[in-house]
Amino acid sequence: MKKNLFRIALLSTVFAALTLGSCNNDDNNNDSGGNSEDDGTRWISLTGSFPDATGTPGNGGTRAYAITPENAANPDYEVDLFKMNGEQYVNGFALKSSRTARVQASEDGKFLYNIQYTGTDGGVFNKYKVSGAGKYEEVGSEVNTASILGTSPRWVKAAEGIGVGVYAGSAILDYEGTAPNFNYKNRDSEVKIATIDLNNTYIINTAIFNFPWTDEERAAGYGVSRIDVPVLNAAKNKLYIGCNVSKVDPTKTPTIDANGIPSWPADNANINGTKTLVVDYPLLRNAKVITSTLTKTNNHGYRTMTQYVGTDGHVYQATATGGADILRISKTTNDYDASYHFNLNTALGITGAQIKAWRYVKDGVAVVLYTTTSVAGGYVAIINLNDKTAVKLATEVETDAALSTTLGQFQNIGLIGDNVYLPLTPAGKDGNIYIVNTKNKTITKGAKLKAASGSFYLGAY
Repeated sequence: MKKNLFRIALLSTVFAALTLGSCNNDDNNNDSGGNSEDDGTRWISLTGSFPDATGTPGNGGTRAYAITPENAANPDYEVDLFKMNGEQYVNGFALKSSRTARVQASEDGKFLYNIQYTGTDGGVFNKYKVSGAGKYEEVGSEVNTASILGTSPRWVKAAEGIGVGVYAGSAILDYEGTAPNFNYKNRDSEVKIATIDLNNTYIINTAIFNFPWTDEERAAGYGVSRIDVPVLNAAKNKLYIGCNVSKVDPTKTPTIDANGIPSWPADNANINGTKTLVVDYPLLRNAKVITSTLTKTNNHGYRTMTQYVGTDGHVYQATATGGADILRISKTTNDYDASYHFNLNTALGITGAQIKAWRYVKDGVAVVLYTTTSVAGGYVAIINLNDKTAVKLATEVETDAALSTTLGQFQNIGLIGDNVYLPLTPAGKDGNIYIVNTKNKTITKGAKLKAASGSFYLGAY
């Protein structure tokens, strides 16, 4: 087996396979005309997911529609993103992707970014200029990352102007001996990383290496099946990547399948903490793993960002989407701060909270979307990471069980100044944009959001 083998792909060879021709796959275009002029309007893009041909909710793709902050705050304004005329959608714009897109945006809302997920064009990066309503114009180069990341990459905007895509292959079991006398050796995964210049749309650098477990961790049965949500630190010299860690017990007797392949029993209860992969930036070298023993819940998220650089320069990381913890990675040591631990259950005085999405605002203040294991629905809280307090903010839809599905898919919380924008629609049901003023700690109901069967809103940008 390879031990921490590191390969940097030469940029000149990468570029040969990267640039593809652009085409528009929108199915309506009655309000999607290209408009390259910028009149200075601050747009808020709303994204929503629609069902596939079999009716599976949220699995068909992603649509976008841009409104102004004034529209968003107006409870009489209505967005009907999933309205159809026959088999054609009437409003909005279809972002290129065979399945639900992982959408990112520039801080000023002028551009959306996406890497297509699965399908013929899986791994292709697209950039769109936002001009209001369904007017999204594809700009820059269409870049194919599939040669590095495959057709199902995880990716986010790791810092303004910098995108990072990551992928970890399935853990490959290495063992020796013959049945029934098998000896466990390790479970290695190959890590792939590509950094993207979002402003000029090209790949900056790439890296491929084996996940950097220590020999002790390998022997103890550790493995990683997914990495995600990379964030660049304030100094822009370290990249932190969330990990989905698992463990087997090599001391136990393996089961043997019909093909004679052994499988050791899971031992996740004895994982020693949540783990983050760290590499140097921009070279993507010197990979290592840092561990927090304050929680065993993974931090890799699902479709939502779990890590943010705070006003104080530290990185704050949630154990989303299954945990209630927010941990801190020190700007000084580039390692977990063992003295810091925020727990949403403790702050709210409840049990069973699970952070589904969150957004750091400034000065330690953040907004959290969460569910609980005791009561179905989805809830909003404003938290203070400095004094470790939280205040629940009520919405009219919070007790709707279908909101649990929506929050499980939620991608992005919009932010303009002190205002946070939350499109909340229980799966298949109408809802509203809720606006949280983080300065006054208030929440108000804004524009109406029309949904449809198998559809819901995923985020605001």
